[in-house]
Amino acid sequence: MRWITIGAMLIFCVPTLAQQQSIISPPPTQFELARHTFFDFGPPSDFYEIFVVRPLTDGTSIERITVTPPGDVCMQPAKVEIASGTTRESVEGLLGGTNPCLIPETELRRERKRCKKCLVFSGANVAMQIQCGRETRVIRSDILDKDMFDPAPDTPKRTSWTMSLLAKLDAATGPGVMNRPMFFIPSAKPSSPASPDSDAVHELSLGTYDALFQGAPDKPSDLYHASRESMPAPTVELMDSEPLRPEVFVRPTYPPIARAAHIEGTVTFTVDIGLDGTPTDFAVVDGHPMLRAAVQKAVAEWKFSNENLKQTIQASIKFNLNCPSTKP
Repeated sequence: MRWITIGAMLIFCVPTLAQQQSIISPPPTQFELARHTFFDFGPPSDFYEIFVVRPLTDGTSIERITVTPPGDVCMQPAKVEIASGTTRESVEGLLGGTNPCLIPETELRRERKRCKKCLVFSGANVAMQIQCGRETRVIRSDILDKDMFDPAPDTPKRTSWTMSLLAKLDAATGPGVMNRPMFFIPSAKPSSPASPDSDAVHELSLGTYDALFQGAPDKPSDLYHASRESMPAPTVELMDSEPLRPEVFVRPTYPPIARAAHIEGTVTFTVDIGLDGTPTDFAVVDGHPMLRAAVQKAVAEWKFSNENLKQTIQASIKFNLNCPSTKP
């Protein structure tokens, strides 16, 4: 009789415990989500994103921090970018009716092991940090390349839910790493490093989010500090101009494709001074073909004194990447 009584008590306790679980773990009102996206091309091959999701009175605010490792040591340093947006959906609406606090850990582990021996060339490792009652919980999910690119991926339930949530966050914050060009072309104007004005960037600098990127090749906090270091800019200098220098000098622009190819060196050329003091009959004496057009374009805007007609000028312009990695 005693065992029957105990069994009956257990049967009645089960729904009570489930009810208690739902009470102590209501849907989260805010969360942080980390996404480590990796590709089989690069460098860089890895990208780190932190989404900070907070409730508003009429929707949700989403801040995204993207941390990119250095690609080309000479001209593509580590970079931190910030984007933000809002949505009219509540945090609960973004979660699609799923309470992540109630997702069994066994399901998550099973999905992460679904392709243990598969060759995965690209994908994303995701970690969502939420407050479940008094406990801070991290929910992890692995998105495989077939989940992203296969027309019939057979993606399991929890991973599909994660991808749906990420799609909403990306839509609110703008194009992400998947929309970037495959190859980097340097811009003429270097970008400024992100300022640690927001609380999220400050937490990034302190290493608060590093634990969300388990197994990743980089620590986002290290990349943040690397992005704060200044990099020498490439220079273009007029080395000589004989027998005289131009009164109006226009400096050539370093061709981006030449920078990407690590081309540097000196272009030597001659010009004649025309009737109005402008250069004519531009002719290259020596210099890399990828640098010549930039020099000719700039020299066309030079101006000499009208008193120096019928003279031939020989000049040299030096392009220097100022990159330590290119020095012997």
